[in-house]
Amino acid sequence: MTELRLNGKSEDGTHLSLHDNDGNEFTVRISDTLRATVNQPRLSAVPEQEADTISIKEIQRRLRAGELAEELARENNIPLEKIERFSGPILQERIYIIDQAQQVSVRKEGSRDPVNLLGVVVSRLAPRNIDLSDLSWTTWRHEDGTWTVELHYPNTSGVGIAQWNFDTTRRVLTSMDENARWMMGDEPAARQMPTPGLVYSDANHPSLREDITPMPEVPRLAVIRELPDDEAARDGVVARAKVPSWDEIMFGIKPTEDQ
Repeated sequence: MTELRLNGKSEDGTHLSLHDNDGNEFTVRISDTLRATVNQPRLSAVPEQEADTISIKEIQRRLRAGELAEELARENNIPLEKIERFSGPILQERIYIIDQAQQVSVRKEGSRDPVNLLGVVVSRLAPRNIDLSDLSWTTWRHEDGTWTVELHYPNTSGVGIAQWNFDTTRRVLTSMDENARWMMGDEPAARQMPTPGLVYSDANHPSLREDITPMPEVPRLAVIRELPDDEAARDGVVARAKVPSWDEIMFGIKPTEDQ
């Protein structure tokens, strides 16, 4: 683009005289459009309304709680550089917490020597040909001051995730899921096999019922002894057993003298 400089007006005042750096002259007719454009007042830039800013303390609190800098910048409509300016100390703090958690002494089941968390993880994953470089650690802080320490590691499903709650004051790690408990050697208790037979829920088991109806007493055969006749008495028989009738067995009816 050629830059032109203004020399002035023509003698009749209807044109502008212009020239370039090489001395070439140009003229432009002074039209109503040109005149209106030149006489138009200069537009002043309208200051943009400042967006609600987030405090540095809030930025650091949310970064410490695990939020990403990109999410904070997009959500609050502020430059990412401003978030990153204050994220350095928080990232260093989170790395420090991970290192402290890895050094906490824990005890594997069946071992008397205390082993730290990192040693437990290595002993679990090394036999599966998983290297330390394949592991990814992250952490975030809760309102109560404790931290969640999260481990990502390769497994047959793709990526396994194990989480611990870390109390930095007491230096105590608590497993938060099955993967973390497996890492620590806390195997689930073996289930007891049920006894063959009828299956009852705990509440309906007959042994727990209070309104159990007693079983009716089963009639038992009774041996009735009767006096012997004169002939049997002479033979030395003291008493003779009598088999009860069906009426006596089923209904408890005693025979009458006539019977």
